[in-house]
Amino acid sequence: MGRAGRLERGEQAGECEGLDHGGLQFGGRFRRVKGGAAWLRACRRDARAGFRYGRFGVGLPTGVLLESYSITGHSTERHGVATATDSQGRTRIEKDSMGEMPVPSDVLYGASTQRAVLNFPISGRAVPEEVVRAYALLKRAAARANESLGKLPAAKADAIDRACGEILGGLGGRGGIGRHFPVDIFQTGSGTSTNMNANEVIANLVCLANGAEIGSSKNAEYLRGEAAVHPNDHVNMGQSSNDTFPTAMHVAAAVAIRERLLPAVRSLASALEEKARAWDGVMKIGRTHLADATPIRLGQEFSGYASQMRHAEGRLERAIETLRELAIGGTAVGTGINTHPEFSALVCAQLGDATGIAFREAENHFEAQHAKDACVEASGHLRTVAVSLSKIANDVRWLGSGPRCGIGELRLPAVQPGSSIMPGKVNPVICEAVMMVSCQVIGNDAAVASGGLGGIGSLLDLNVAMPMMAANLIDSVNLLSGACETFESRLLDGLEPDRARCDALIEGSLAMCTSLVPEIGYDASARLAYDAYEQGKTVRQVALEQGLVGEDRLAELLDPRSMTEPSAD
Repeated sequence: MGRAGRLERGEQAGECEGLDHGGLQFGGRFRRVKGGAAWLRACRRDARAGFRYGRFGVGLPTGVLLESYSITGHSTERHGVATATDSQGRTRIEKDSMGEMPVPSDVLYGASTQRAVLNFPISGRAVPEEVVRAYALLKRAAARANESLGKLPAAKADAIDRACGEILGGLGGRGGIGRHFPVDIFQTGSGTSTNMNANEVIANLVCLANGAEIGSSKNAEYLRGEAAVHPNDHVNMGQSSNDTFPTAMHVAAAVAIRERLLPAVRSLASALEEKARAWDGVMKIGRTHLADATPIRLGQEFSGYASQMRHAEGRLERAIETLRELAIGGTAVGTGINTHPEFSALVCAQLGDATGIAFREAENHFEAQHAKDACVEASGHLRTVAVSLSKIANDVRWLGSGPRCGIGELRLPAVQPGSSIMPGKVNPVICEAVMMVSCQVIGNDAAVASGGLGGIGSLLDLNVAMPMMAANLIDSVNLLSGACETFESRLLDGLEPDRARCDALIEGSLAMCTSLVPEIGYDASARLAYDAYEQGKTVRQVALEQGLVGEDRLAELLDPRSMTEPSAD
């Protein structure tokens, strides 16, 4: 058995040891199920989970079935049952309704979360931190609402509040949020695993605050304490995964749009408006169908880009508006079983105070939980912003093409060498990056829309594609934010027009004859353009040679500035 894990033809069974992958040592037991050579492949779990565990590929198509494997010092798996450990190989035993489960000794989550970690080793991408923080806000708000309704003692509400504050603080002293919230995006479609992850982490933080061991939150004797909390009975009081996850994803997306994307779009709009004002006197040739058209001012083009971003602001505000409706209070299927009728309004008020966004109870809890139209709508607005950005970035890329054999009306800042083989080449890399972001956001939107489809995500009395939808929404917000910020700081700030190039291209354009149509007619103007093209001369030169218009009048008619605005003449 070689170091790379190749199973040679004819080998029927055996063990492989010492396979190096990403600095980890892998080993496994295998057996042949049919002929042919195969590769054993190791997959690493997301490092943010604090440990890595993966598995060698089950090679049925290529003839190998891995019976077991080990990753030295990190995790083991035997016949589909895996045990994760901390970096020293230590575990503790936690319990849930399905029984005991070994859990890494230092993590704050419990058995339910660990089952999800083992069940969904799919993408290595944990539920976004923005959703985790939204959950902390939600659990804090729920505790305070239950306290005000007389259902949760103040000491327990205070304890939950403080634990949520630690999560919102980033859990920096405990390895960070990712260490304790490892559940994959591709999990149960209701987000139940993430809801339980939040419940368990909060309950265990309370344990530590009370001087108890992690995992004590289901110990009957411990729970007699005044400030002790149970993950389900207290942290999840009056709630279900089916109303908390849709609430958390709305809160996370709305906050991300308001706090990061809207400021980035506003700043870019202002920067584009500044360029529009500064370059209002720069005359250039217009282009339609990528062919020469009548003159336009560079400032006018940039005013159009600025307007796209101002419209983007409005779209983002509408996205926040549609996300303000929250499902909390609907519990399992929208009926509100096991919760107080005033609970939802109180939670929404608490969330509004915490975020500055006026969240409100859903007008219809059945719509809010059985479908995710609001997320589909919000994603559509993000897609439109992406399309706008692609237009701006692509236009700048075209106008800056060259520098000698392209359009060359803009001089893009040189931010990095453009080629490993062509010295001195500089490429429009920022434009390209922004356009790739646009492509990704459009793809994210397609996934969100698919998640909202009837029979796929929206299925009878619950949408079951929410973690994927939430992740793509947040990803789109973050990508667009970064794209706007980068485009402004790394390109727009250093962008300059080449005025001489703009002037030269205007004078040489055959479309200049358009302004002569009112004077000499369409047909004569068309013949003039053809003649100029065939003779390799400018419209001005041929018009003077043919004596179609007097020199002074021709100068008036061919003044580029006069062609860039309406005229009563």
